[in-house]
Amino acid sequence: MKSTIIIGGGIVGLFSAYFLQKEGVEVTIIDRTDLKDNCSTGNAGMIVPSHIIPLAAPGMITKGISWMFSSKSPFYIHPRLDYKLLQWCLLFFKSANQKQVEKAIPFLKNLSLLSKALYLNFKDEHPEAHLALQEKGLMMIYQTEAVEKEEVEFAHLARKYGLEAEVLTPSDIRNVESNLEVMAKGAVLFPGDAHLDPGALYSFLKMYLEEKGVQFLANTQVLGFEKSGGKVSHVLTDKGSIPAEKILLCGGSWSGELAKMLGFSLPMMGGKGYSFLQENKPEIKHASILTEMKVAVSPYGQQIRFGGTMEIAGTNQSINMNRVKGIFESINRYYPDFQAEFPKEENIWKGLRPCSPDGLPYIGFAPVYSNVLVGSGHSMMGISLAPATGKLLAELHQQKDNSIEIGGFEVGRFN
Repeated sequence: MKSTIIIGGGIVGLFSAYFLQKEGVEVTIIDRTDLKDNCSTGNAGMIVPSHIIPLAAPGMITKGISWMFSSKSPFYIHPRLDYKLLQWCLLFFKSANQKQVEKAIPFLKNLSLLSKALYLNFKDEHPEAHLALQEKGLMMIYQTEAVEKEEVEFAHLARKYGLEAEVLTPSDIRNVESNLEVMAKGAVLFPGDAHLDPGALYSFLKMYLEEKGVQFLANTQVLGFEKSGGKVSHVLTDKGSIPAEKILLCGGSWSGELAKMLGFSLPMMGGKGYSFLQENKPEIKHASILTEMKVAVSPYGQQIRFGGTMEIAGTNQSINMNRVKGIFESINRYYPDFQAEFPKEENIWKGLRPCSPDGLPYIGFAPVYSNVLVGSGHSMMGISLAPATGKLLAELHQQKDNSIEIGGFEVGRFN
């Protein structure tokens, strides 16, 4: 019997399966890995309706060029002769303008707010999941006048779009973080943001789906597709040919390669990030971003995760220890009392975030095909946007009205 095939067992693929099985759809998930450690399991776990500006924003070009000269910087494109990278950079450059950003903001905001609401529903439906979901908000901590100006301007912009934002003084920060000193000029607090344990979410969701009859084919490489008349009939893998009713491409940083097999363009680059856990002492209580260094701080009681960097690396998964040092050195720059220990290489998590050139995900039907849907390109917001993406794909699959307007996420916008 033909089932719906989801290619990609990351968090977007799993939430798509979650909403499809609720509709009674038979689902099979194919993944090239063993489904144990991927981009969905070791990131900062932040749910961020405040992140309404896409990665391709006007200031990123200037910052990106200055950061290019430091291997410890928050954003880095490894220079190499690569047509795909050149094409992506050109599209990024064309997208990084004010008009494009203003067009993107409502789409990102509505997608984020839908996701947050779905997470709260999920938490109520599945109290056994132990997600460590904390709705304390997110603090954007800054140390310099230049970044203070940017963050306060952004707080005003967020308010203009109906989001809560509070500008904090150093004494306000001391009230929030009473256990240790925070070296900061100030911060902006977004009370509507939240964070959770991404590993706990992923393992619960996978176990739940298996119990509900979703089939998982791990360590399975997609080699191609059998297609005719605007439909795909079979997925060709190294384990054989699998018949398909419908297909969802949720392959993360590899989605561009899958799209190429189907004959359409889906510009995508893997943005490599790193993170590591530390014993949380003295205890940092509040999820934060150390803005000058773009380092995310996610506390879970006795443990805390520090993560960051955006290294445009294609699908190269090696660890660049200098970039890890950049994250590590930022800890005591902001929290001088924190007892940080440099992690061993085997304890460093790495993941490739799928980055579209304009910073907006791809959500919708693939060009030409009537039975192929795409959910990918969420950059560093995969966890944040996964439930909404999964729900929207399930609605499209079932020919239902979409919960929100999705025109900004059109899959064929670069074709």
